[in-house]
Amino acid sequence: MLQVEKLTKTYPSEDGQQTVLRNVSLALAAGESLALTGESGSGKSTLLTLVAGLDQPDQGAIRFQNHDLTQMDDAGRADLRRGEIGVIFQQFNLIPSLDVAANIAFHARLAERADAAWCAALATRLGLEAHLARYPEQLSGGQQQRVAIARTLAARPKLVLADEPTGNLDEDSSDTVLDLLMSGVRETGAALLMVTHSLRQADKLDRRLHLSHGQVSG
Repeated sequence: MLQVEKLTKTYPSEDGQQTVLRNVSLALAAGESLALTGESGSGKSTLLTLVAGLDQPDQGAIRFQNHDLTQMDDAGRADLRRGEIGVIFQQFNLIPSLDVAANIAFHARLAERADAAWCAALATRLGLEAHLARYPEQLSGGQQQRVAIARTLAARPKLVLADEPTGNLDEDSSDTVLDLLMSGVRETGAALLMVTHSLRQADKLDRRLHLSHGQVSG
């Protein structure tokens, strides 16, 4: 489903060009889950951003199903994120003017996959059924993270990209939410690529890759 081939990404810095990723390659099959671990600044979030089509690499290819994201324009990559690639951001990116129920359904409506029963089931599983009429500013950070997860799964994407999806939760809540995320991913048949600093969380996924100084190892 996903093939990342020899990605290199640099950014300008005070000392010149800083290489964040160096010839990074990985593959992910449909229904498979893969954890990306590494220290802060190792390039994990940058890699996820490139796979999401939110930025372009300097070199390399990103192939998702029959698409090469590096050869697509911004509109084409946005279409993939709307219908086929779901992203769970660290910052949640909820819409403040929409209540929880509308936030959960938002991406599913854009993808023309609105399913009220599935949205309701996700809200119940993630402990949000009592908060559906509330707005993001009325929720805790952990509750907002749960809404972000439900919103992504509601659209039934083929690939879920998650950047520290339990980073704002305590250990017990993290385990519960990760189990629910993986259950939802399995139910929809999606693949999961998750960035995490927690080796304990990473061990719950099918495979783990480690990023260090912009390079990947098993």
